[in-house]
Amino acid sequence: MSFIPVYSIVAYSNTGKTTLLEKLIPELKRRGFRTAVIKHDAHEFEIDHEGKDSWRLTKAGAEVTVIASQTQAAIMENRFVPIEELIDRIRDVDIILTEGYKHGPWPKIALQRSGNGKPLPLPPEECLVIMTDVPVEAKTPCLGLDDITALADIIVGDVRK
Repeated sequence: MSFIPVYSIVAYSNTGKTTLLEKLIPELKRRGFRTAVIKHDAHEFEIDHEGKDSWRLTKAGAEVTVIASQTQAAIMENRFVPIEELIDRIRDVDIILTEGYKHGPWPKIALQRSGNGKPLPLPPEECLVIMTDVPVEAKTPCLGLDDITALADIIVGDVRK
C-alpha cells in the first residue's frame, strides 16, 4: 500500500470549509493532483432515498450496502468506521483532504472568518496554514480566505518534502 498524504480543513460550522474545498480541489487538479475528500458530519445523514432498492436492503439490516453503475459506486457502511480505516481504503489518488477531523495526526488548514465571530478551532502552532480575514498572531503562515493559489503552493510544497 502506498502512502497518500492527508490534510484536514478545520473550522467551526459556517466558516467556509466546503467553499474552500470547492476552490482548492480544482486548483490541485490543475496541478495534476487526483484528490479524494472525506467529509465529517456531526449529525446523522441519509445518503440513500426511501423506497429505492438499496435503501430497502439497508433497512432490512445489511451491514454494508453497495450500489454501483458504469460511472460511479457508493459503499454505505451501516455502522461506525474509523477515519483511519476510511483513509486506508482510498486508492488511486495523490492527496486526501478531510473536512473536519481536527484531532487527527495529519496537517491542519484552519479557517477563521470575522463574520461568524468564532475563534480559530486550534492553536495556531498546530496548523500548517491559517486561512482568515482577521489578524492572527502566529508564526504559522496566514493567508486570506480566497488565497487558494498560495494555499495550493504550501500544500504541494509540503507533499513534495
